[in-house]
Amino acid sequence: MTRRSKEFIHEGKYCAEVAVELIEDDTAWSPYFTPDDVRKLDAVRLALKRGDIAEAAKFGRVFELTPVAAK
Repeated sequence: MTRRSKEFIHEGKYCAEVAVELIEDDTAWSPYFTPDDVRKLDAVRLALKRGDIAEAAKFGRVFELTPVAAK
């Protein structure tokens, strides 16, 4: 059985929200990603690491993180 989920990839000052499918079964490894989703998450992480926002945005929404001062 599979179900849709979202993974957040954080690199530096950027974060990407990527849609993935989780495979659920009766094994100890459940739930796990499809091989295509693993490659997609790796591509997003590498794109964010080198600052290529346009490439990362091909796979999902990209956010720029800004620090918030504590009061």
